[in-house]
Order: sequence, then structure tokens, then C-alpha cells
Amino acid sequence: MTAHVARKRFGQNFLVDRAVVDAIVRAVAPAAADLLVEIGPGLAALTEPLIAARRGEFLRPLHAVELDRDLAARLRRRFDAEALVVHEADALAFDFASLAVEGAPLRVVGNLPYNISTPLLFHLLAIADRVRDQHFMLQKEVVARMVASAGTSDFGRLSVMLQVRYEMEALFDVPPAAFDPPPKVTSALVRMIPLPASRIDVRDPARFAKLVALGFSQRRKMLRNTLDGHAEAMEAVGMPPTARAEDIPTQTWVAFANHR
Repeated sequence: MTAHVARKRFGQNFLVDRAVVDAIVRAVAPAAADLLVEIGPGLAALTEPLIAARRGEFLRPLHAVELDRDLAARLRRRFDAEALVVHEADALAFDFASLAVEGAPLRVVGNLPYNISTPLLFHLLAIADRVRDQHFMLQKEVVARMVASAGTSDFGRLSVMLQVRYEMEALFDVPPAAFDPPPKVTSALVRMIPLPASRIDVRDPARFAKLVALGFSQRRKMLRNTLDGHAEAMEAVGMPPTARAEDIPTQTWVAFANHR
């Protein structure tokens, strides 16, 4: 089999460090009955040990979503269908909910292409109620924004939109040398666990998303400028008009969007 050359248009940086792979598999801890979905399996550096960790018991196959048709073909030749089902598709358009079955929430894992990581995280928000957990390799700066606290420079729209739906934890950093070709940035593994319905307070998700986007649209400006016309709601939930969007905790954003 000829060597595959990484394609820049797909944002391909293949994980090659076995110690890092092993650490990811330990973090995921896959079981035979899990409904596992891998995004961007590439050269199967993570795919193979995820399958092996299930000890050859394929109560459910691992599903892999791969955009590169050459890599998808390689994966089909390499693994039996009982172990791996390959979906040749763009993860940004793929219907992940179609894989969910009753009693088996999805467990999603992947070394995500950095050029689509944020839109992909938003795409997966729509199926959070069908997910048990997500483990993703992302640019370290993105993970820092995901888990940031209000009042810090990393806290932003991504923080609010994800924290309202997930418990998240940055697990460990991964250096550029762990990839081929090496990216120009340090990566990190993040664990995302959807919150139960009882802890989700957003009444109108579309309104919430719109107001958070508006608040952070000019993040250096005071909220009285970015949220002009919402003074009554701001006062009602204790949002100081002279504060900036990054100063407001996630739950206050929720209260603000819920106020009528």
C-alpha cells in the first residue's frame, strides 16, 4: 500500500506518537457495547487501538466519518465490517443522530481538523441529548476557550455556548512532534459530557445563541453598546451596563436570554 501524503485542504495532521494514542484510549476507555464514532480516522492511528481495546468483541462496530475518499477506501480494506463501518462524508454535514440507537448514546472521539473544529463543535451541539461523551484533540487555544471562566481573556462566545450544554475538562497537552506533519501549534485533549436535561435552563436556544453572539460581537465594547435596547433585561439579571461580555458568567447569560 502506497504512503498517503497529508492533504492541506483537509487539514490533515496524522497522530503518530504511540504514547499519546495510548493515553487517549485510556481516557476514552471503550467497551464492546459502546456506540463509538470516530471523526477523521485518517491513517487509523487511533482507530486500530480503539477497536483492539474492545477485546475483539464487536457487539457494535466502530463508526468512522472520513471525508478523504482515499483514506476511506484504505480503512475499508484494512478492517472487517463487523469491526468498522466507514462513512465517507463531511463531518460538518453528517447526520450523527442517524447512528444513535435506543439505549446506546453515542461516544464521539476524534483528532479534529483545526480548520473546522469550531463549526463542528456547534454542529454536534444539536445532538448533545444523544451523546454520552466526546473526546477531541483540538488546538490548545481552542480548548482553553472552551473551559475558560468568566472574567478571563479566553472566555468568549464558544465558552458560553458549550458550557451551557456540557461539563468540560482539558485532560492533557500534546506537542506538535506527536503529529506528521507537525502543526505549528500545541494541541490538547478535551472531554465533553452533556449535561442532563434537568440542568439545562435555556428556554429558547435560538434567542440565547443570538443574544450571546450579539454580546460578543464587539467584545472590547461595554455591554450597553453591544446590547443596546436590552437595558431592562440587563438590569433585571444584574448585568452591569459598563461590563464587557467576557465578564458575564454563563448562567447570567442564560438568565438574560430567558428574561421577557
